[in-house]
Amino acid sequence: MSARLAVLEASLTKKQAHFDAKLSAHFASVASANGQPLNDKRNGAKTLARWEDQNASLRRANEGIARTENAIERERSALARAAVVADTLPAAIAARLADGSLAQWRKHPTTFFVPGVDKARIVLLDGAKQVAHRYVSSITDPEQRRVFARAFNTLSTEIRGEA
Repeated sequence: MSARLAVLEASLTKKQAHFDAKLSAHFASVASANGQPLNDKRNGAKTLARWEDQNASLRRANEGIARTENAIERERSALARAAVVADTLPAAIAARLADGSLAQWRKHPTTFFVPGVDKARIVLLDGAKQVAHRYVSSITDPEQRRVFARAFNTLSTEIRGEA
């Protein structure tokens, strides 16, 4: 489970508890009318307006729960897609993913990041057992450039050796 998925599930639990509390408060408010017709009471219109506000609040809370459930489903499918791609990766990349010297991007599972390097990416080319790099020119720190070059060059050599 990813950290993002854990945060989303905790958020869903919190939103559902908040919704349940609002629903209980609304039912208590409706029960306080004691079944009396509201048009005969002094503040009937005000009570109806309060109930409508409570209903609107419940609808918004329910929409928030639905958005969070959709986000959880998207995150689970991204994790599953990354796992499927991870099974077909070359051994050199899989080993680096396992030891933490590369990180896989869930949104684009054939794109990898070198930890400690900003912006630059290593991309596994489709159909070919080759890797390419992107956004290397945006690395301004010479130390990051050396780290990225070392990681890219050794990975590229190993992948060419596997093929």
